[in-house]
Amino acid sequence: MTHLLHRSTRLQPRRAVAASGLTITDSEGRDYIDACGGAAVSCLGHGHSDVIAALHKQADTVAYAHTGFFTTEAAERLGDRLVADAPEGIGHAYLVSGGSEAVEAALKLARQYATERGEESRRHVIARRQSYHGNTLGALAAGGNEWRRAQFRPLLIETHHIAPCFAYREQREAESDADYAARAAGELEQKIAELGPENVLAFVAEPVVGATAGAVPPVGDYFKRIREICDRHGVLLILDEVMCGMGRTGTLHACEQEGIAPDLMTVAKGLGGGYQPVGAVLLSERIYDAISGGSGFFQHGHTYMGHPMAAAAALAVQEVIARDDLLSNVREMGAHLRARLEEAFGSHAHVGDIRGRGLFQAIELVADRESKDPFDPAHKLHARIKAAAMERGLMVYPMGGTIDGVRGDHVLLAPPFIVGREDVDRIVARLAEAVEAALGEIA
Repeated sequence: MTHLLHRSTRLQPRRAVAASGLTITDSEGRDYIDACGGAAVSCLGHGHSDVIAALHKQADTVAYAHTGFFTTEAAERLGDRLVADAPEGIGHAYLVSGGSEAVEAALKLARQYATERGEESRRHVIARRQSYHGNTLGALAAGGNEWRRAQFRPLLIETHHIAPCFAYREQREAESDADYAARAAGELEQKIAELGPENVLAFVAEPVVGATAGAVPPVGDYFKRIREICDRHGVLLILDEVMCGMGRTGTLHACEQEGIAPDLMTVAKGLGGGYQPVGAVLLSERIYDAISGGSGFFQHGHTYMGHPMAAAAALAVQEVIARDDLLSNVREMGAHLRARLEEAFGSHAHVGDIRGRGLFQAIELVADRESKDPFDPAHKLHARIKAAAMERGLMVYPMGGTIDGVRGDHVLLAPPFIVGREDVDRIVARLAEAVEAALGEIA
């Protein structure tokens, strides 16, 4: 019996009682390898002594101070660190409690920037189908996952969606990466023209699409084209790196690999590694200057923004990543993970695609490799794989609705940055067993 409203009222989750390194232990004494970081969150694994020490130190000084009255050393130092490590043009950070809050704040910053400049007509937000930007109403409206949006549609603001850059599902046969990138980016140009450039506020995109589609990277010069289109029409580019950012793909920011910088960027998850709820919006100097030189006040705020405990945890996480050169391990172990996935699933009759970057990898399950037809959603293959993996002491992040929010199944892997070669080998071996067991149930 529980008095909590869990994610499902039909399934009672296991009770976690301990966690260390790559492993979480339940109340029955069973260990689980955390091969997904929860939801690409636990980048340092569990129980890291340096982060825990930083939290103890912060709790002994200032545990909470409302930002309407105070700033704190922890928040200021985190802001300094985020800006120092940020893409070119980023000059300030706005600290919040998670990814959805960050997206909400970014959308409001974009709108206030337009109004401070006297561009009142700029109101339309464009995003991509099969994207995910959070579960609050504004973030959900920006996202393009129809299954998540469906029952809440009457409450959502009007937004607009174009095709994703999803090579496995969208690239035509014999179409080069360059041609596909041009075609996919061209949809943004067309949508801006349809809405009127003077009416478009922002374009929101994940550089590497996360759980909704399964670690989908762009191809060719897609994001350079997107950046150019936004600049030409005065549209703000908001990059959502809540899941794919803060080192997950092998560089601190995923957009580094695209050679572009955003006007606004949202980060969370790996920012604090799960040790505290924390997120941030990174904003360009020109957005800050417009507000500073105008009203001087961002019309937004939350009770726990800039929370000193959260800031201390996030700062400690980022310091450990830099000190221990963990991004090198992300790249090295990411390459090893890809190689092992290719060995295990590269010729599998029901694995159509293996994709991702760094320690952000996914496999897509299909009923038929040649046609790419998905399994019947009624089979809930992703849920079966999750259950089979848990029975084998493995946490992975399967998801249904890869194609359109309803059809398609994938499994996302996002292990902590401290993972080693033997850990990767165990993860892939257990995943292979879980996939076979789940497929056997629906054969």
